[in-house]
Amino acid sequence: MSGQHTLPDLPYSYDALEPYVSQQIMTLHHKKHHQTYVTALNAAEVSYAKTATPKERIALQAALRFNGGGHINHSLFWKNLAPAASEGKGKGGELKPGPLKDAIDSNFGSLDSLKKEFNAATAAIQGSGWGWLGLNPSTKRLEIATTPNQDPLLTHIPIIGVDIWEHAFYLQYLNVKVDYLNAIWSVINFKEAEKRFTEGLSGSKL
Repeated sequence: MSGQHTLPDLPYSYDALEPYVSQQIMTLHHKKHHQTYVTALNAAEVSYAKTATPKERIALQAALRFNGGGHINHSLFWKNLAPAASEGKGKGGELKPGPLKDAIDSNFGSLDSLKKEFNAATAAIQGSGWGWLGLNPSTKRLEIATTPNQDPLLTHIPIIGVDIWEHAFYLQYLNVKVDYLNAIWSVINFKEAEKRFTEGLSGSKL
């Protein structure tokens, strides 16, 4: 049924990712920005269901793509994060031995090398978009990719996604995107990423 998308709950409190991502950013990002995508997606789907002509449907496709992508990407993003192990709060930033670590070491040489390549590619996005670590479904290799605006990652199975829209970092890191990208690795949920990776290898739905 159209118009039934809802804002997912965060799997942690709004202040749980501090000092790497502030409570203010998380509250606004989740309650305001993600909620806006959900509300607009529902409205677009309701309007689409009522359209009578192909011209009307074409006019709504951009709204469906943008807000649908925003909802999909952010729903993945929240699960992508976890309170930092370095702060004694959780498991964020902790990559334990296992299939994901083996694949990162094989494809990039080390986690530090992955971070360097990922941050460079993501910081280079012109305007707004997302940086991704994805699993190539053909080669079964981990690769770095980017998407503009709120476009979801369709060429790869998403393993880790990082929002590089200004609303994700500006209140804390101002215009220094690299500082935000360096910090966010301390709250990346590698346990969730490994789950997606192993399911992707097995062909399970994510």
